[in-house]
Amino acid sequence: MPALGKFALAAAVLLTTACSASPPAPAAPAPPAAAAAWSPAPVVPLPSQPPPSLVVDAPLPDQLAMGLVVLRYRAENLRIVPVYGPAALDVSPRIGHIHVTVDDAAWHWADGSGEPLIIQSLPAGPHKVWIGLADPTHKILDEKTVNFVVPVHSGHH
Repeated sequence: MPALGKFALAAAVLLTTACSASPPAPAAPAPPAAAAAWSPAPVVPLPSQPPPSLVVDAPLPDQLAMGLVVLRYRAENLRIVPVYGPAALDVSPRIGHIHVTVDDAAWHWADGSGEPLIIQSLPAGPHKVWIGLADPTHKILDEKTVNFVVPVHSGHH
């Protein structure tokens, strides 16, 4: 039998075997309690969205003892992304970013990374960091202030 003929015969056998095999059993559905804990998939428009909120953890203690302030945060009912401007208000699910002010400074910065805030070189003593959850036009939707004390330490980061 020519080589091409053997190939065609093998392909026909594989195709017949694959087509006659019974389909895989469907996956068991997740228990309702587990499904209720998940937030909506961020891939389809939501007809109504609960209000956004900001959750901020206290500084990580081991790093704070070394003079490094690491603040973890998350937004609920809003995705943190670096997208700005009035047209982004129509995006669903809702998007935004944060504004950050350290020690009541006259200025702040905006961040759209969603990564923890890392602040270094603050002098020993009490400090506060204000974090505002903002929509794409910089309107503050929720805010938190974290107060902490940087201990006297040796070494640099």
